[in-house]
Amino acid sequence: MKISPSSCSPQFLPRTLFKFHHSPLPFISKKPHKLSFKFICACQSSNDSNPSPSQDFTLLSLLLAIPNWADGIKERRMKQKRSLYDHKSWVQHRSSLRHVRHFLSSLSSRVILSLVPPVIVFTLVAVIIASYNSAVSIHWLPEFFPILRASSLPYQLTAPALALLLVFRTEASYSRFEEGKKAWTKVISGTNDFARQVIASVESPSDSMLKKAILQYIMAFPVALKCHIIYGSDIAQDLKNLLEADDLSVVLSSKHRPRCIIEFISQSLQLLDMDATKLHVLESKLCCFHEGIGVCEQLMGTPIPLSYTRLTSRFLILWHLTLPVILWDDCHWIVVPATFISAASLFCIEEVGVLIEEPFPMLALDELCLTAQSNIQDIMRNEKLIKDQVKKAKRKIHSRKHSSNGWPNPLEDRQPS
Repeated sequence: MKISPSSCSPQFLPRTLFKFHHSPLPFISKKPHKLSFKFICACQSSNDSNPSPSQDFTLLSLLLAIPNWADGIKERRMKQKRSLYDHKSWVQHRSSLRHVRHFLSSLSSRVILSLVPPVIVFTLVAVIIASYNSAVSIHWLPEFFPILRASSLPYQLTAPALALLLVFRTEASYSRFEEGKKAWTKVISGTNDFARQVIASVESPSDSMLKKAILQYIMAFPVALKCHIIYGSDIAQDLKNLLEADDLSVVLSSKHRPRCIIEFISQSLQLLDMDATKLHVLESKLCCFHEGIGVCEQLMGTPIPLSYTRLTSRFLILWHLTLPVILWDDCHWIVVPATFISAASLFCIEEVGVLIEEPFPMLALDELCLTAQSNIQDIMRNEKLIKDQVKKAKRKIHSRKHSSNGWPNPLEDRQPS
């Protein structure tokens, strides 16, 4: 048998040579096929560190197929862009047909699809227990096999505890969702207010280009913060139309992109030709951006205490593993649909709490950023026109209050306001 150097990497050669050295010559001459088998096994066992997907098709991969499928659907739906509600959306939201619409869309709900693995498992457990008890009842099994039954009193005592645990878990998650929504409301309102202050304060014609650059940085900050807290965001694509190529490269090379944009704003403000009081007022607006970063990072880095989440999961698992045993005397084979309904309902409540625990994928952050950009761009376009209208109105008021000779008009003063 010829062995080419490319057939096996150098790390495999010592094992191969070891087998050649310890194989006697008669064995090699009489049974060369065994030597080749040993050589192949040595190379294959060394290659086990990087198995191909086809070789790893085991029972474990089969068992994980459904959970991986459900998690894939859930993560894809998490990345979908949310939209802000308008009047038409609210009319549809409170429509009397909403219950029918929600029921018909159950199979496309990511919450329900993500519950397929646990619901299937506990329903199968109920089927197994019901089959075993039925086999014992009709004497298909020896008499020493007992029927699995128990008193329902422990469930009656622990049901309120489970209900309170689920309610508190969901309420804690919703408080995080509310905090994230309030933080982003402050960021967007701070962005609009900061842009208004820059437009009103920077009046020097020599600062027009610098003023435009600062406004671009202000519009880019919410986008950078959104990409900082949303997994899988394409910040280069989102900021492509807001920043110049040189500025964008600096932002992309930074470890903390939102703070990098804040630094761009701060350095640009120092170059403006204005008095120190106005400059101090503009720099104070940056506090809103720093506060938004702090709240968002705190929510992302600190989940609800993990012991609380683990306790809820373990409670639900033990509850549904023993539920068919508790209900057997009263329900018999109805324990199967009863377990299915109970698992689907209670795990759905727990799943909603887990989803809204990370609030930012649930918010319409892309729409909020686009709304802030459109508002600032609209003010920039209408800035000159608004100033002309205000000056014209001021001249009209001035001409009404004074006569042609420069003295106040007494008739005008006697008119009621």
